[in-house]
Amino acid sequence: MKQLLLISNSTLHGSGYLDHCAEEISSFLDNRNHVLFVPYARPGGITHDEYTETAKKRFEQLGKTLHGIHEFEDKTKAINDHDAVFIGGGNTFVLTTMLYKNDVIKPLRKAIENGTAYIGTSAGSNVACQSIRTTNDMPIMYPPSFDGLKCVPFNINPHYIDPDSTSTHMGETRETRIKEFHVYNDVPVIGLREGAMILCQDDSYILKGSFGARLFMPRKEAKELTSGEEIKQI
Repeated sequence: MKQLLLISNSTLHGSGYLDHCAEEISSFLDNRNHVLFVPYARPGGITHDEYTETAKKRFEQLGKTLHGIHEFEDKTKAINDHDAVFIGGGNTFVLTTMLYKNDVIKPLRKAIENGTAYIGTSAGSNVACQSIRTTNDMPIMYPPSFDGLKCVPFNINPHYIDPDSTSTHMGETRETRIKEFHVYNDVPVIGLREGAMILCQDDSYILKGSFGARLFMPRKEAKELTSGEEIKQI
């Protein structure tokens, strides 16, 4: 069974790293105790070791062991030797570039299709989708392709913010950007608000967490999604 937990953000305002989704992660992993962490997104430019240490401490609190993929010379073997993969947030373009550079796109996709549990936060959720074209990040690196792992039939816009009629900000809203995307692409986009996540089990997609999400389809009005709802329109 293909199983993914795609989370909008790793830290909710006023809480610690993964605190808001710790129970969901623990339940999702169940008896899977060996997690391979992919630190390539490097939030704020931190090193792979620094990022891995942060994740390791948090997963130890959940009773899980965690190792960074950069610690292994044979990365395909490392993927296959762990029963879960966690890709953290940061810059999606850096992350995608490094996934291609280390030739792990196909091994990751194959492992997930064969039942390896996958957890993504922010950029890590973006790369699990059809493409990374709906990320919010600056393209500070140029990956060989914008294609993601293609494990789900939609794209995600993490950290989704609703239009605010009282704001003095004159730049485009997330909704406007997604509409621009749909001029050239027919892929559904789920705008995940902070605290929201999607539990994916084979072809079942259930919205979890707090604050809900928005489903954007080409040439249709956006639809509000509430926590606990199965997303059937994609």
